Amino acid sequence: MKIVCDVCGNKRETSSLLCPFCGSKMDVAELVKHTEFVHKTINLEAGRPVVEVALNRMNEIIEDSVRNDVNVLTLIHGYGSSGKGGAIRSECRKMLDYLKSNGLISNYIIGEDFNKRSGSVKSLLRRYPQLVADKHLNRGNRGITLVIL
Repeated sequence: MKIVCDVCGNKRETSSLLCPFCGSKMDVAELVKHTEFVHKTINLEAGRPVVEVALNRMNEIIEDSVRNDVNVLTLIHGYGSSGKGGAIRSECRKMLDYLKSNGLISNYIIGEDFNKRSGSVKSLLRRYPQLVADKHLNRGNRGITLVIL
């Protein structure tokens, strides 16, 4: 498995504590932090729920994920059939704003901004290099949101 060096940003093997590119040393706790990663994908639109039911489900999943040390959630809320974004999507993002402002989640990244050029995504990929393989990366998917716990 490869991780990203926090100093130079190059990918390197986890088998060595020294980065072969810049020579920086990663302590064992940092190595464990980079290798312990739990990512869940939740489909909030399964069963075609009304907005209130989808929001309640999202809150329950976030609370459960925090308790169980999940690092990142991918919420599938859909984009809506109207062509301008659905109610579940907009209400989920409003709720995530509230949860973030109250410190209940660390951050969230909307699907259309989940690309390697975004500063917040670069930071997320350094923290969790496993997300480089995520099928939604660089797709501009307006029907998902990543929640960083």
